Amino acid sequence: METIKTDISAETEEMMNTAAETGAETTETSEAESVKTAAAEAAPVSETPAESMKDMEQELEASYKMMGDGEHDTDTLLAWSKIMELYETKANLTVEISGIVNKGVIAEVEGIRGFIPASRLSLRHVDDLNEWLGKEIQVRIITADQSADKLVLSAREILKEERDQTKQMKISSVEVGSVFDGKVDSIQDYGVFVDLGDGVSGLVHVSQIALERVKHPADVLKVGQEVRVKVIGKQNGKLKLSIKALLEQKKQDEEVRVKIPKAESIGTSMGDLLKNFKF
Repeated sequence: METIKTDISAETEEMMNTAAETGAETTETSEAESVKTAAAEAAPVSETPAESMKDMEQELEASYKMMGDGEHDTDTLLAWSKIMELYETKANLTVEISGIVNKGVIAEVEGIRGFIPASRLSLRHVDDLNEWLGKEIQVRIITADQSADKLVLSAREILKEERDQTKQMKISSVEVGSVFDGKVDSIQDYGVFVDLGDGVSGLVHVSQIALERVKHPADVLKVGQEVRVKVIGKQNGKLKLSIKALLEQKKQDEEVRVKIPKAESIGTSMGDLLKNFKF
């Protein structure tokens, strides 16, 4: 009987030891899991890949709204960059008039819509804008404002430069002393401008209008009046003309001209000599 009790006691003690070990392991496991759970709760929650992509798309969209979305806006920025370069260098551009608006026409530069006022299409007054539709002309950019989307073009400056160059070439070929017939184009306090034709004109100073003193050119001449003038000089690419010089020359010619009376016919026949004698 004592042997059986001893065996039972030994078995019971082993079972109790096993249970104690198991309990210890369970306690350690629970503590470890508790530590992991606490660490997980304390650590910041990281974004999932899906959430990160969504935020990135939102940022990109915001950037597009700020910088412009699409290929067209990129082209527009490049076009304005080119336009500013053309504006700063005062380059001459060939454009086609594609539309008519109030007081002007439309033409594109680098794909940007530009406005040409009617007053800047020509050196002369433009009556009918429809005649310009579809024409190609040379222009220069006179206003370029990207922020206001404002592009203004002009042909007038180019036409004026071409006219002045042609005029200077013609003036350079005129010799001092030449005489021209012209018309009074305008009257100023200091003299009159005379149109000599072919785009050339010159100034007759008030002191060169007449032999006598003239108070004001309008007292002697009127616009449209035909006059004969003499080129007496050139200054700063302009012709200096004189009416007085021709009048003085005419007066001198009259003073030196000798009037010779016509010789009377003298009869020399014998009959004429003896006809009054009586024999």
